[in-house]
Amino acid sequence: MVYGIYQSAAGMIVNQYRQSVLANNLANLDTVGFKHDLSVVRERRVETREDCLSCSLSDRVLDRMTGGSLVAPTVTTFEQGAIQVTGGALDVAIDGSGFFAVKDGSNTRYTRDGRFTVDGNGALVTAGGRPVLDEQGQPIDIPEEARARLQIDANGSVRSGEEELGRIGLVDFADRARLCKVGSNLFDAAGTQAETVTPRFRTNSIESSTVDPTKAMVAMIEVSRAYEMNANLVGLADTTLGRAVNDIARIG
Repeated sequence: MVYGIYQSAAGMIVNQYRQSVLANNLANLDTVGFKHDLSVVRERRVETREDCLSCSLSDRVLDRMTGGSLVAPTVTTFEQGAIQVTGGALDVAIDGSGFFAVKDGSNTRYTRDGRFTVDGNGALVTAGGRPVLDEQGQPIDIPEEARARLQIDANGSVRSGEEELGRIGLVDFADRARLCKVGSNLFDAAGTQAETVTPRFRTNSIESSTVDPTKAMVAMIEVSRAYEMNANLVGLADTTLGRAVNDIARIG
């Protein structure tokens, strides 16, 4: 019975984690360029298999049982989001794989959010105010007299009329699984090397979030029911254990 309580409590923890991931996805339903996360759960093996202990220490009954559920590292999907035409002269969507490189304090971060503007200092920045980097990893400065006619072409060239003021860089990673989210719709490279790739931009457009609201809501309901079921099992096991202890003691 105690083993059953542990199993059900582990199920509650796992489903609480799954619910947190789904809630974060739903909260970013309208976040431009957002890549949704997938919660991963694996089987917790019994101790003799988990720690490779000697079979002499095992229990034939328990070793045939599962160890319950265990949270595994969250996986971020990097599938392409739908492209929406906005008509904004400085809106850019990446068509395919890759990331914009931006300056975040003293660090270089990466994003798929291509809603650009020019700040008060004349730098091309993201919607969050972070400078956009060019192919050489440098900020793109826009002279004041050039800001009225500013536009970005499909190659990433930032132009004012016929004058090119810079070219937006596009980078990608051989192992995107190592990228980690750091908030504000940004990724950190976490030690993996960024590689400059040929730009594939859709101008006057943005990339939508990859969150499917219908699937996310269905999953949220399923997770809520699974959590409730495990909570009920914990209560039943606790009641049974209490009656066993009290009634056996009274009979004796």
